Amino acid sequence: MTRLSFWRVIPYNGSMIYDRFQEEAICLINQGCSVVVSAPTGAGKTAIAEHVITESIARHTGVIYTAPIKALSNQKFRDFRKIYGEMIGIVTGDISIHPHAPVLIMTTEIFRNRILDEPETLKKYSWVIYDEIHYIDNPERGTVWEESLILLPEHMNFLGLSATIPNINAFASWLQTIHQKNVKVVVENNRPVPLHIFFHSQDRIADKIDASRSPYDAVRPNRMETLIGHIERNRGLPAIYFAFSRKKTEELAWELRKRNFLTHEEETRIMELFERLCQRYDLRDDASAKSILPLVRRGIAFHHAGMLPTLKEIVEQLFTSHLLKLIFTTETFALGINMPSRSVIFDDVRKIYGRYARNLKTRDFYQMAGRAGRRGIDTEGFVYCRIHPSRVRPEEIRRIVYGRPEDVRSQFNTSYATILNLFEQHKDRLLDIYPLSFHFFHSRKNEQKEAARLLEAKLRLLKELDFIRDGVLTEKGHFAKAIYGYELIISELYEKRILPSLDVYTLGSLAAAAVFEPRRNQKPPLRLPLCCRPIKQKSDTLYETLRAREQRHRIYPVSKRLWWYLSAAMEAWMKGEDFKKISGLTDTDEGEIVRYFRMTLQVFKEMLDIKGLTDDMKNKVTQAIRLINRDEVDAEKQLREG
Repeated sequence: MTRLSFWRVIPYNGSMIYDRFQEEAICLINQGCSVVVSAPTGAGKTAIAEHVITESIARHTGVIYTAPIKALSNQKFRDFRKIYGEMIGIVTGDISIHPHAPVLIMTTEIFRNRILDEPETLKKYSWVIYDEIHYIDNPERGTVWEESLILLPEHMNFLGLSATIPNINAFASWLQTIHQKNVKVVVENNRPVPLHIFFHSQDRIADKIDASRSPYDAVRPNRMETLIGHIERNRGLPAIYFAFSRKKTEELAWELRKRNFLTHEEETRIMELFERLCQRYDLRDDASAKSILPLVRRGIAFHHAGMLPTLKEIVEQLFTSHLLKLIFTTETFALGINMPSRSVIFDDVRKIYGRYARNLKTRDFYQMAGRAGRRGIDTEGFVYCRIHPSRVRPEEIRRIVYGRPEDVRSQFNTSYATILNLFEQHKDRLLDIYPLSFHFFHSRKNEQKEAARLLEAKLRLLKELDFIRDGVLTEKGHFAKAIYGYELIISELYEKRILPSLDVYTLGSLAAAAVFEPRRNQKPPLRLPLCCRPIKQKSDTLYETLRAREQRHRIYPVSKRLWWYLSAAMEAWMKGEDFKKISGLTDTDEGEIVRYFRMTLQVFKEMLDIKGLTDDMKNKVTQAIRLINRDEVDAEKQLREG
């Protein structure tokens, strides 16, 4: 029998055929071990997850499947529903479909919150699958992964999936130490479809880096026509082109507007599909959908977080139809979403990390490059790096492309809400949790001391601010333990009876101000709605007081302030205006408006779970959810339609 290399499980005479690393992982899982798998993008890690799900369903034990981004959660929901039907449910901040299903997909934040707030709801689940577990390294959200792993219920095993964890043995050793259970490592270094890497420099394309040319020599610009012409002649389409700004993705797509990558028959088919999808998602009269149409007609599109989620959905479906030949997108397109292509193009090998532009990490490079090469279709994948010699040295390019991927590092920084939940269960013994962290496991003594000090400082501040009194949570403490990320400011406004005094529209604007983060150099609105002006003044004053307290305790990063950029848009939306009208009330991108409105809904849904919330406050929050969660903002509706 010839061994098949498709990653999906293939029945053969009643048995299943797997690749070597899949067999190894499944054997360990069947022995009752927790497993961490590191394998290249596209190697077939999902087959291992499907085995866990299939076996758990057969044994009537549940599975939690966590993902780092909602787009990936939604895709897994659709994929698994095709296989397992009604056995699959999903719970994210803005979606709840079959929330008691035996296989439940959720974001990692929701899982962490369940462990702390509703641990009894996890008793029927025997496994948790962490997709993209290396996200523990994410500076903003990695602590959520770490907290959920530290606090993982004793009865649950886990499967961690990642493209690259160079220090996987240390990572697994940490998990085995804190949970006192077998944690096994499975590593696959070979890609099922090998990558052939090219460099576009000085407007020439070669598969070797020219180290002889000085970065100070005259530079010939890299012409798009040279690169795309080469890829097309060498049958390198479809291709994903990664650029590191939303604006750049659109500019590059329009730069090719005169090119046509489709035959007459393909053009007819893609236009029919586009029309059908626009009708399904109610975008036939949408200006953004109309504006991208001339590109789609030529087999080109762009995709980024600033677009309406439904329009992004349409672009994704066009790409998976194989009719879209060239998509310009930002890096989030590479994160787990199953969108392989024949070629991947990097517009640059530098991107913004935090506040500054830096050379790409090797791990990030291969997360994106791994989208090249479709298993079962291509014999190799092609990766093109556009190089600007004056901006990056040859040795740095070699480090990015051929170097060892960076170790996964802890980003442990426990939130106030997590501390309050842990205090309710463990009192001051919660401080004993830090030595269980991955941060403690791999850090130097001075780093350990500082992290422990920071945790103690947060607990001390919560006591000073009367979130904790005489060893128990106060009313304000119970309120704050449900509001992850915005605890201090919103809870203080609640305790001072400012929050309950607001009408439903101002309450919506305030919650939107809590979740909003302005872009760099984004200017604040010139005028706020009248109803928001007094509460903004009070919240600004309160925030400065809280920030001064945090700085006195040397707590960092300090709590975020309220940003009122979406106040006019939120008020108009809640009063029934259509999306086109409200998008004209802010310079925030359409997709970002939807995202922040959905995050606002999550804050309100968390409030509804607060014990002791007054009936009047519950009614206002319920009304706010109803007014916000409609049309473009309704994520559940979009998922069902998709």
